[in-house]
Amino acid sequence: MSNQQRGFRADYAAFEPLDTRWADNDIYGHVNNVAYYALFDTAVNRFLIGAGVLDIHHGETIGLVVETGCKYYQPLAFPDRLEAGLRVARLGNSSVRYEVAIFREGQEDAAAEGHFVHVYVNRETRRPAPLPEDFREALTPLLKDE
Repeated sequence: MSNQQRGFRADYAAFEPLDTRWADNDIYGHVNNVAYYALFDTAVNRFLIGAGVLDIHHGETIGLVVETGCKYYQPLAFPDRLEAGLRVARLGNSSVRYEVAIFREGQEDAAAEGHFVHVYVNRETRRPAPLPEDFREALTPLLKDE
């Protein structure tokens, strides 16, 4: 774990509260690396549902993850309370690159930072679909300053 290029709260545009779970801890006593990806996915989808643009049961457009990555800076463990910082690095025609940082509640520097790319597809055909305008409107405020 390193502090190289570690992000801070001010680097992110929106925040979603999250909690660790007992099952997130591994035998080494900290949140296992795979749990971070679930936290990323939960934070982004919670944001989209809260913005009223993602209907996980009946929506015509759904997002499929096609790329992920994560840098770990500091261990977390149950029962830590967390906050996920969100920003959008790229808003394409049918894809979005989300960047997510996991912060221990009240902490200014990220415990982990990651990204994932959603390709938005038609629920039935699974073929790429243009990002609906309401998605664009919800995500534009999260665009990362270059």
